[in-house]
This record gives sequence, C-alpha cells and structure tokens, in this order.
Amino acid sequence: MLFRSRQTNVVKKTGVTFARDVAPILQARCERCHRPGQTAPFALMGYDDAVRWSEQLREVVSQRRMPPWHADPHYGKFENSRRMSDEEIATVVAWLDAGKPMGDPKDLPPKRTYSDNWSIGVPDQVFETRTASIPADGVMDYKYYFVATNFAEDRWIQAAEALPGNPAVVHHIIVYVIKPLQRDFGISADGSMAVLAAWAPGDASSVFPSDAAYLIPKGATLAFEMHYTPNGTKTTDRSKVGVVFARTPPKRQVEYNFVGNPTIAIPPGDPNHRDVVDYIFDEDARILSLAPHMHWRGKSFHYEAIYPDGRKEILLCVPRYDFNWQTMYRFAEPLKAPKGTRIRAVAHWDNSAANPANPDPNRTVRWGLQTYEEMMIGWMAFLREKPIDPTVAERPAAGRLEFSGKTLNEA
Repeated sequence: MLFRSRQTNVVKKTGVTFARDVAPILQARCERCHRPGQTAPFALMGYDDAVRWSEQLREVVSQRRMPPWHADPHYGKFENSRRMSDEEIATVVAWLDAGKPMGDPKDLPPKRTYSDNWSIGVPDQVFETRTASIPADGVMDYKYYFVATNFAEDRWIQAAEALPGNPAVVHHIIVYVIKPLQRDFGISADGSMAVLAAWAPGDASSVFPSDAAYLIPKGATLAFEMHYTPNGTKTTDRSKVGVVFARTPPKRQVEYNFVGNPTIAIPPGDPNHRDVVDYIFDEDARILSLAPHMHWRGKSFHYEAIYPDGRKEILLCVPRYDFNWQTMYRFAEPLKAPKGTRIRAVAHWDNSAANPANPDPNRTVRWGLQTYEEMMIGWMAFLREKPIDPTVAERPAAGRLEFSGKTLNEA
C-alpha cells in the first residue's frame, strides 16, 4: 500500500493576528462545514468562536485531522482540496501561542454569504422528497422516493447538489435519473451509472466544466436513495436536490462510472484483504473526479492509470480511508485518458479484531447496503473527447469493467 508521512514542516511565525491572518484561513478551510445547519458540531465564523474552540483547533489542525482531507498530497492536484498548507498551520499555531490577539477589526475579510446552504449558488430548480419518518432507534432499510421532473424536453445540467433536510439522521443520498419506460436503475454491466448527485458528510456537489453538462432526458424521474441512521430521537426528514441549467448547449456530456466489485468476499480475521478492478476506456476521454467508497472495514483505496504506452501513474491515493468522510476528489484540470487506458481501482480492508470499527471480525463479509456489510465503489466522472452528436440517440458505452479478465456479468 502507499503511505506517506503526515508530518509537517511547520516554522515559527510572529506578529500574527486573527483579523489579518487567521480569519481568512478559517473562512476558506473551515466555515463551509462549521456554520449553522451544517454537519460540524459548532461554528467557526468569527473571533469569539475561534477563541471558544481554540484548544480543539490547535489539536485538530496540528494533527491534520481537520480540515478532513484524506488524499496523499504527493499524488494528483484537486481543485476542492481542503488540506491546510504548512504555512497555514504555522499561522494558526502562532496565533494561539501568542495569546489569540484579535488585531485590527478593519483587517477582517468580508463575510461570505451562503444561499440557503447551497454550495452551487441558488439553483434554477429544486426537487424534494416527501416527508420521511425516522424512528428513534433500530436499523432502517434504504428508502426510495420517486419525483417526476416533468421536463417536456431534454435538460442539460451545469451543476447539481443534493442536500439533507435533517443531517443528523441522513447517512447518505444518491439521486438517480430514470428514463421514461425504464424498469430499473443502478449499475449497468459496463459500470455506467445514471447518477445526478449524491451527498454524504464530505464534499459531493458537482460543478461541471463550461463546455460540458449532465443530461436529464425529457420525462425522466428522479429516484432518491435515502440511507437513514436513527440517533435516539424520533424525527423526520425531507431532503432535496438542486440543479443549475446550462445556459448554452454543451459540447460534451458528463458521465459517471463505477469502478468497483459487487462480488467482494472478505475473509474473517483478514487484516489487509485486497481487491482490484479495472475500467478500460474504449475511446479517448477526460476524467473529472474520483470518489472511493467502502464501509467500516475500509482501510485504503487508490486509483492508478495504466496508459496504452505502458506508463503508470497514481491518480489518487487515500492511504487511511475514513468512512465518516465521503469526498469527491475533483481534479484541478481534467485528466486525459487516451483510448485503451486502464483505470485501476485497488482497495484494502481490515476485517480483523484489531480494527476498532469492525462490527464482526469472525465472518466473511460480502457486498451489502448496510454499513456492517461492505462495498467497493470507485466513482469516476468523465467526458468523452468526441463531442456530442445530436443525431445519435444512444451512444455505446465508453468502456468496460474487468475483474481479473472477467466482465461484471461473468464475475
């Protein structure tokens, strides 16, 4: 597996104030989650908040536990990176060591405004589930809610975001797109998935390149897959997804693929079980983002590109997978994947008694929806290099999955 040191090269700094130096860091790195209505347990939106939580701030920043960012910085460049630089850590620590001086309030950065918790800005249209009742305890089966779009024509989506109505009990949301007369949804044999948006604690909004968009066909229905986790109090939830329409016809279509293995079988007591799946592109493409997903036994996950000329490159390495944070890692620049490129997903699980999160180290663990079961999903969003041809209703799949030489249907 791929592991790197988590140590920082922090240097001493002096003359640091909250207003001039620390407030911009907290605003950029922390405020998105640490504000009312979000997943964080307290706010960090001003001087009083920072002072109140100063000791926790020192600990989590110095240890790089916060902001939550689990990608090894030696591989890939991501536009949504929350990772603090050594310089930023040194600034926060120096401010704490100096006694938390406020400085001149005139140096404070302008306050940021948020659009009803939407990170994509105000959506053009919002679709909501009906109200769900969540019991105080127990394990809930997944709930599915179907919402008609009532689109009279195809609509191209420039940005999409799912939001929980009650984050305290929503474990995750996946919003699928179902075409008219389509009987099922989920993963196709080639790995393709008609997913509009997803949410889990982390960063899952989708904003696409200016020349690309996601297609919702006319007459389509949105299927909300809702995973609820009761927290001791009987409550309700009504979640939603917002979309921003493309202002001009796109040149390319955003697609999602699954690079994972629904046939996993993790032996009891195995501290480092490994599984590998390839996705082979059958035409030139550009990769927009990657997002690994496992459950409590997940240990590490990385993606590797094996190019047609034999060159290999680690695209994303998550050496210490944390189930509590589901992040979509969006490349700063789309990654070119020529025809014949293999995108290899490699996952490791710890099914031993040494894993404190392991629900039961004494049984073979297989694919399942609940968190005491397991998954291996390597989400991937991409574009085909070949522009959209409006005269072609259905294009063949852009590639195929391979499990040790077998397809999904054969595995």
